[in-house]
Amino acid sequence: MSRVPARIVASCQTGRPQRRRSQGETAMLPSTHYAKSGGVNIAYQTVGNGPRDLVLVPGWVSNLDVFWEEPALGRMFTRLASFSRLILFDKRGTGLSDRVSDMPSLEVRMDDVRAVLDAVGSERAALYGYSEGGAMCALFAATYPDRASALVMCGSFARRTQGPGYPWGMTRDQLLAVADQVERDWGGAVGIETRWPSHAGDERCRRWWARWLRSSASPAAAAAVLRMNLDIDIRHVLPAVRVPTLLLHSLDDRVIDFGASRYMSEQIAGAKLVELHGVDHVPWGCDSDAILDEIEEFLTGARLGVEPDRLLVTVMFTDIVGSTERAAVLGDRGWHDLLESHHALVRRELEHFRGREIETTGDGFLATFDGPARAVRCACAISREVRALGLEIRAGLHTGECEVIDDKVAGIAVHTCARVATHARTSEVLVSSTVRDLVAGSGLAFQDRGMQRLKGIPDEWRLFAVEQ
Repeated sequence: MSRVPARIVASCQTGRPQRRRSQGETAMLPSTHYAKSGGVNIAYQTVGNGPRDLVLVPGWVSNLDVFWEEPALGRMFTRLASFSRLILFDKRGTGLSDRVSDMPSLEVRMDDVRAVLDAVGSERAALYGYSEGGAMCALFAATYPDRASALVMCGSFARRTQGPGYPWGMTRDQLLAVADQVERDWGGAVGIETRWPSHAGDERCRRWWARWLRSSASPAAAAAVLRMNLDIDIRHVLPAVRVPTLLLHSLDDRVIDFGASRYMSEQIAGAKLVELHGVDHVPWGCDSDAILDEIEEFLTGARLGVEPDRLLVTVMFTDIVGSTERAAVLGDRGWHDLLESHHALVRRELEHFRGREIETTGDGFLATFDGPARAVRCACAISREVRALGLEIRAGLHTGECEVIDDKVAGIAVHTCARVATHARTSEVLVSSTVRDLVAGSGLAFQDRGMQRLKGIPDEWRLFAVEQ
């Protein structure tokens, strides 16, 4: 598994997304295995080889493979695996595990966890459950203290519905209405507005959410899980939990009231309660970094995080001048064929000058080079060669330190390069003063374009056009 560095994400109230893979990009999947539990096959995966075992118990529904398609989840899993052997599984009736005719009780699900632990040779593990998964973890820790080293619950509850002395939940009628709506609306992004509201307006996230749900359970099964939650009540079990316990919960959680975790913290001896300040119920939302920091410190005694890989590279952005107008003249098929020819030409030049394609940006390219002179010469070659196709490009280059994330690059150097490119004229290769200074003595000549203000980038920058 490649390591995905943990990153500071935007406040969820802003609605700005975390950095994601480009469309169609997927994470490297760990191998899936199966454990037998009472004749039912339970799908599981292990990631990492840390000094402690950590079992992640999902909430409502799950699908191990589809989980990895969402970069926020990939980062979460990889961070957990940086300090543990992370054990993931799909509950029976969901995801990659066997479908069952009746939704299982918490006791049956505990047997499934034991079966997975036995299959991976784990004698004792920390348990981390979110949402309804937390209740099962607490029951497991109280029932099998010899196999539970610690308990972590995030956005969880002891009882799903309101009851005497317990106001932190829906009424039975409200939860039944939600289950009916889920079954009726299954197929779309059901529940994202309450469970992952910080990204509810992101169309890519909505598509992934809908696919994840469809791949995790049928409409009837998903509704059955919610109806089963009506009967969850482990309040009497909480005083029997004797393992170190960490409770994490957002004050603004729209699914489970914060009071549910506060109640559990008062019932479990020595439990630590951490208030989160985002709006997401899912643990891979805008509180993800805070959650992972707390879990790492709780289990290891320190917050080490995952240091990102950083490299000094020259970044190149190119784009086709007048692409919209040209596409309108040629039509869809003609433009597609021309774009394919353009892409093939650019890739040949990248290979010749030892550049690395990072991604295509519609009608342009983002690429990196380990030498600024080669980057400049590559951009000039592309600018010349595309004229044979009846095209003209503009290009921008900048050299700086970049964060490497899943073979992608990120950081201020990438943004600076993109802004430099916007100042380039037709058929012009424009570079920052950093690039010009680094290629001194290479034989390349430049024209001074003066000081420029780059949108969103601090200070003014002197830019130079390459003489071709």
